[in-house]
Amino acid sequence: MSEFADVAQRYAEGPPRQVPGLDSLHRMTDLLLTERVPETGRVLVLGAGGGMELRNLASRHAGWQFDGVDPSEQMLDTARAATAAFADRVQLHEGTIAEAPEGPFDGATCLLTFHFIRLDERLDTLVQLRRRLRPGAPLVLAHMSFPQDAQSREIWMRRHAAFAVSNGVDPAHAENGRTAMLERLHLLSPEDEERMMAEADFSSVSLFFAGFNFRGWVAYA
Repeated sequence: MSEFADVAQRYAEGPPRQVPGLDSLHRMTDLLLTERVPETGRVLVLGAGGGMELRNLASRHAGWQFDGVDPSEQMLDTARAATAAFADRVQLHEGTIAEAPEGPFDGATCLLTFHFIRLDERLDTLVQLRRRLRPGAPLVLAHMSFPQDAQSREIWMRRHAAFAVSNGVDPAHAENGRTAMLERLHLLSPEDEERMMAEADFSSVSLFFAGFNFRGWVAYA
């Protein structure tokens, strides 16, 4: 287990160097869930690999139960190490949203994950999230989203790399990451993101977070 604990620690150190305001994003996620999730609520975490989100929420809410879902077995092992202190309240499931428990859940989160999901799978993922939530339950969603014309893509990803470099990331590594993300990530404009959430039957979609090329929304089932 120590091997995965070391991986968990390295993983925890990486995202803050690349995601502006990550700590505040986690705190806002907690506050938005707390508005509606009861003291003994059940929360679904999609993209739970690494365990950062699960650990933060479990440490603040002793009565909450969690189901974390991620397609990577290795990342789930890392999440298991990160959440070892809360193992009695955290269930981990390997797979996509299709393998998630049916719920119903009192709330759900998906942080820094949707930009890895293919565009032709995004609407179904939202629909399946919506189906697993109790009426009125919140979904907190945050990932890369910015205008998708060629000029904007180039500008925003260069800014992303510059932010990482400003936090100590090696410039060559940041540039390689920028190029890889442009090729591999599946990105939508904020307007298209909100239209898709509405199409999946989420209501009251509201932007609550914007940090360089990242956006975050809260919406309700």
